[in-house]
Amino acid sequence: MPIAKEISETSVQLQPLISDLGLILITAGVAVLLFRKIKQPLVLGYLIAGFLAGNNFDFFPTVKDLHSVEVWAQIGVIVLLFSLGLEFSFKKLVKVGATASVTALSQIIFMVVIGYFVGQLLGWKKMDSIFLGVILSISSTTIILKAFDELGVKSQKFAGNVIGALIVQDILAILMMVLLSTLAVSQQFSGTELLQSVFKLFFFLIIWFLGGIFFIPTFLKKTKHLLTDEMLLIISLALCLLMVIFAAKVGFSPALGAFIMGSIIAETTQAEHIEHLIKPIKDLFGAIFFVSVGMMIDPKMLFQYALPVAILTLVTIVGQSISSMSGSLLSGQPLRQSIRTGMSLSQIGEFSFIIATLGMSLNVTSNFLYPVVVAVSAVTTFTTPFMIKWSEPLSIFLEKNLPRKWVKKIERYSANAQSIRAVSNWRIVLRAYLMQVLIHSVIIISVILLSSTFILPMVEGSRFGSIIAAIITLAIISPFLYALAMRRVAVAQVSELLEIKKFRGPLIMMIFARVALTLFFLGFLLNTFFSPIVAFIALVISVIIFLLFPKKLTSRYHKIEEHFMKNLNEREISKAKRSRSDLIPWDGHIATFDIAKESNIAGKTLLELKLRENFGVNIAFIKRGEISINIPERTERIFPGDEIGVIGTDAQFKEFKKFLDQNENDDKPNLQEPEIVLRQIILKNHEFIGKSIRQSQLREKTNGLVVGIERKGSRTLNPDTNLVLNEDDILWIVGDRKKLEDLTHD
Repeated sequence: MPIAKEISETSVQLQPLISDLGLILITAGVAVLLFRKIKQPLVLGYLIAGFLAGNNFDFFPTVKDLHSVEVWAQIGVIVLLFSLGLEFSFKKLVKVGATASVTALSQIIFMVVIGYFVGQLLGWKKMDSIFLGVILSISSTTIILKAFDELGVKSQKFAGNVIGALIVQDILAILMMVLLSTLAVSQQFSGTELLQSVFKLFFFLIIWFLGGIFFIPTFLKKTKHLLTDEMLLIISLALCLLMVIFAAKVGFSPALGAFIMGSIIAETTQAEHIEHLIKPIKDLFGAIFFVSVGMMIDPKMLFQYALPVAILTLVTIVGQSISSMSGSLLSGQPLRQSIRTGMSLSQIGEFSFIIATLGMSLNVTSNFLYPVVVAVSAVTTFTTPFMIKWSEPLSIFLEKNLPRKWVKKIERYSANAQSIRAVSNWRIVLRAYLMQVLIHSVIIISVILLSSTFILPMVEGSRFGSIIAAIITLAIISPFLYALAMRRVAVAQVSELLEIKKFRGPLIMMIFARVALTLFFLGFLLNTFFSPIVAFIALVISVIIFLLFPKKLTSRYHKIEEHFMKNLNEREISKAKRSRSDLIPWDGHIATFDIAKESNIAGKTLLELKLRENFGVNIAFIKRGEISINIPERTERIFPGDEIGVIGTDAQFKEFKKFLDQNENDDKPNLQEPEIVLRQIILKNHEFIGKSIRQSQLREKTNGLVVGIERKGSRTLNPDTNLVLNEDDILWIVGDRKKLEDLTHD
């Protein structure tokens, strides 16, 4: 009887949770169907579904237990940010380059300042204004990517710039969340506390990233033969939640932990598979999160704050467009690309909700801020597809109607900015030196702190406990201490700088600084486990041991470094590069397209398809499973499921995409990166003069493609193979590096 009673009570407790979840999913399902039918962003549908299911709307059944919904929503945030981390790894942040970084930084700085001052002009509290500025500065990755897919512009060049800017924004959003949390707790602008928070964040980011890359890819690779899809999904979520716990333990938000683990797993060879497995869960909990956001919409409060909502919507659309466009221009992008980039980034979304939720959970923002932010997000979500669609005609209009002098200056600035590639030797050395010191210092400090926290208490009771703990710690960090002091970096550049007198002094000082820092860390370690006198004696003995066994320490360090770099680069080595922007001249770029299983072109050869003749594009590579076919022959056939890399312009890609849509009714993996490069050849007294491109047999001689020709200032991308070559023509050829070098030397 007691057991039956307990089961009955449990079922009564579960009923509201189950009925509420059912109501949320039913409402979200109806919204998905409706908004898919009217071709509007699904996020907007979820927000409206949440509004209808919330307590502020009485015409439909409403959710009873809001606390349970908040728990589901928190899980949704964790899964959503884990998925974002899987898409945007830390390595991608380094690769997006100056264009994305300058664009994102310009947008965020401008919008934080503007948002703060707008909040002050509206008479809001200082903390509300600070949160508002940060909320308005972050564009929505989810909304933009969905809009790109629906509009079919993901392959266009400006889309790559936008996605790069979103990567930088996501990282900066995480940083700003940490700073806002610190600011909310202290309730004052304490420069010291904010600086400590930044150092703490970067310390843990580095150690988590280094440790994660060192262990997790190895673990997944060793257990690959044991892992089914079900097990891989469970382990991925377990790793995500483990990092969530770590992040919470050290004082960061759970969202940060989820994002970090996603970024770490993004470097593994199974990242795409895990991303595919996690997608249904992301969609489910993402829907619950956005529906829960919609539940916070209060019609009375929106009516009361209708004017601020209208003002902030205008500020978001105009401010984000102008600031990101200016940043893109500043980074050296052409006018048309910059306008399209700016107009694509003109909305707020999931990170804005998360930051607004942070303000509410910390009780530092007013009740009206959340629904106002949701309303602004809903309006800008609705306008995003139109902004992206209108960006092209507007950019063409401005190019034609702006003063010719302005357009010429922008073109000249863009050309000069993109042509700058050389970096001074001093900058290379300084960057390598700082990276060396930073990474090894973080590793050494973290190992010492972990050892004093976990190993020392375990052996402290024994007679030689401190000695045992110190030896274990020293054995772990000894390769890193030796590398910090002695490892040579940027060897070629340092050798050149040593020949210049003014650089000798700074270089010698840098070496002494590294040795001094190593001795400091060694002393810090020994002082943690021993008294100062014993620590000094142990320090002398340790230095002697280090000097006696340099080869062993170097060998151990190289093994650790090699293992880390192998894990870090394995995903890229295991597949051909999807995009090689360095292989295309002028406005062309490479975009990838998937051949559908039911495509009518499957089974045809490239010669039969005549893609260059019909669309002006070239096929740079075909990726078929784990095999990559670089610079395919004309006799190569296209098969269902192939991924093809196409060289062309945005206009050519648009026509090619239409063509694909209209026609849609155990080999060893290639582990070597293709040695294909872009080279320029000027025809002077050359055997090719007077022959067509096909007659010259350039393809056969270089195993490559003629992707551009410049004749008397006129440029042609992907020229026709029947074009006759003239004296002083400038050819741009993508092909085998060695064969091109042999050709240019002939």
